[in-house]
Amino acid sequence: MSDGYQVYRAALPDVCAADPARMVLTADAEGRCEVFTWDAVARRARQVTRRPLGTLHGAIDRDAHVWWFDEDEHGSGNWWFQPFTGGPDRPGLTNVPPGLPRGLAVSDHGTVAVAAGDGDATTVHVGPRGGTGRAVARIPGHVTLTGITPGGRLLALAGAGAVRVLDREGVPRAVLPGGGDSGRLWSLGFAPTADGEELLLVREYDDRYVLASWRPATGLITHDWCAFDTEITARWDGDGRSVLVRQDRHGRSTLHRADLAARTLTPVPTPAGTVLDAALRPGGDLHYLWTAAGDPPRLCSTRGTALPVLPTLPDRFPGTHQDVWTPGPDGPVHTLLSLPDEPRGPAPAVFLVHGGPGDHDRDAYDGVVHSLVASGFAVARVNYRGSTGYGPRWRRAFRDGVGLTQVGDLASVRADLVARGLIRADAVGLWGTSWGGYLVLLALGTRPGLWQAGVAVKPVADCVAAHRTTTSALRALDERLFGGTPEQVPERYARSSPIHYAAAVRAPLLVAAATRDAKCPPGQVRGYLAALRAAGVRHEALWLDSGHDGYDGYDHVTVLRRAVVFLDRALRAPGGRHPQTPRSDRSGEHHTAVHTTERRTTHAEGRHSQRPARG
Repeated sequence: MSDGYQVYRAALPDVCAADPARMVLTADAEGRCEVFTWDAVARRARQVTRRPLGTLHGAIDRDAHVWWFDEDEHGSGNWWFQPFTGGPDRPGLTNVPPGLPRGLAVSDHGTVAVAAGDGDATTVHVGPRGGTGRAVARIPGHVTLTGITPGGRLLALAGAGAVRVLDREGVPRAVLPGGGDSGRLWSLGFAPTADGEELLLVREYDDRYVLASWRPATGLITHDWCAFDTEITARWDGDGRSVLVRQDRHGRSTLHRADLAARTLTPVPTPAGTVLDAALRPGGDLHYLWTAAGDPPRLCSTRGTALPVLPTLPDRFPGTHQDVWTPGPDGPVHTLLSLPDEPRGPAPAVFLVHGGPGDHDRDAYDGVVHSLVASGFAVARVNYRGSTGYGPRWRRAFRDGVGLTQVGDLASVRADLVARGLIRADAVGLWGTSWGGYLVLLALGTRPGLWQAGVAVKPVADCVAAHRTTTSALRALDERLFGGTPEQVPERYARSSPIHYAAAVRAPLLVAAATRDAKCPPGQVRGYLAALRAAGVRHEALWLDSGHDGYDGYDHVTVLRRAVVFLDRALRAPGGRHPQTPRSDRSGEHHTAVHTTERRTTHAEGRHSQRPARG
């Protein structure tokens, strides 16, 4: 706890396979994310990492060694470990140059594989825990290490177009295509059994999501009896005999247990709302992370295992929550609407626009929604076309062009909520981060008469410049969405680029950007701000000394406070006066006693980490 606020990422603790009472999680440490151990028997936590910029990536292996990724301000670094009970910090592998984290896997016998990116390719090193690493593979582009067999013989690597299985010398054993006519493919790890050379996968197949598996002897098998109409992810159970499937559907989630041998699918009861993550632990204990719009996340165990207590709130969550469905050309658009308590007629509203685009808003607690509703705003979270949770066809529905399709959905929902008398037509603002920030800028420029304020945090502001300077994974995403590079389809990039419409912006605009943002680089934001200045468009800029994914709560609180004050003055000021929010060299505010949670960016495909997402 520091200066009255806490920050955490709601996430399921990682459990030691040999001793399920030993766990690792990320939690608050003086306003930063850091890695902690948790002893469920002693009900005691121990802080492992103490890094000025915070630590996000942590894990625990079968021998109860605690792992974390020690990264610099640009996100580059190496894996380290120490014993569960404490001891000296040791490098996971020596002779491994720093790189961007693309995966860690440790076998039951201490064979370590790490994947690191350098912007152009991904290199995989293998070696004994704490020993010398050998480079066994270098694969162009963004590739993620998704698993190692318990015996350490095989590795799984997933990229945008295929899942590769290599032996520990880097020799290819299989290439499983993902994309095109074969359907997209996601790798979810090897079975945890002693002979566990079975790889679990999810395939997009015939407009459904289907479990699949691969073995050296049988090749790829699609379990078409286990199919879902919306996105799923899955995990092996502790004994490797069945699979826990989590489905995200229409802003909520369900769990099922699939027995691959018996070909049976059994529902697993959970409360109504959203299960952000779930895992079957050794002994049959189900751990899951549950939340709903009015309930902050909490960790649950079906066997009563003592799990860490997440930060919570002393009072009831304000407001009421409902679903709204708005007719659209590709089907109804789903909105999660939160209204302030006892509204006196239509309320001023903020559309909180999710990033991705391959993500969606959920019936889940969000600290930003809490702050806005408590301030008297209605909050609309729209799962526009392209969102997950509504099936493959909804994901592919970009009929009006990248971004423009989504802006069309935001405009339709706005009109619907106004017609229903739920929000004020003259007091509607937009707030989005990353790809959500991109949609805010695009909406303000292409439909300037609909919005009275905008907040864009770490946005894509110039599609061409962003493509040129962003990560290789996001360049590939751009090329998939637009159908080519800016040189190949320049008109598509121009038509969907906010900078093209900067002079048309009329609403007050706050842009928050980060000086070390690799995903939405600062240069393209500066270019957009220059275009605003040249056109005489009123706006404010807030610069954060961080990267795209900051782990320090100070920045989150800074943006939250600045944005709420900005929107309050823009949407409720008499006569529509432009807000003049206070400034300082960093944020314009001192942090006060508030609780804040980082908004999760995981989703139904959240464990399929080879699929890039901007926000």
